Amino acid sequence: MRKLMFAIMALVGFTLTSSAQQAPKKADKAAKETKAPAAKKEEAKAPLKKDGTPDKRFKKKEEAKTPLKKDGTPDKRYKENKK
Repeated sequence: MRKLMFAIMALVGFTLTSSAQQAPKKADKAAKETKAPAAKKEEAKAPLKKDGTPDKRFKKKEEAKTPLKKDGTPDKRYKENKK
């Protein structure tokens, strides 16, 4: 009797956990679909992943800036800042 009760509890436990794990997959899929079109409009030049979201591994190219001190003022040791 004890083994039978354990088997029934295990069977019920496995069925409840398997159904609980399947429900969020649908929500994640819908969430990704709503976010993907906004990302395409925002950055059309950046490389995209297969799902259409921008690939974060690639950095944006920034123009060369003049060297600054920690407080944000131009560093006068450099030629381009002496003007």
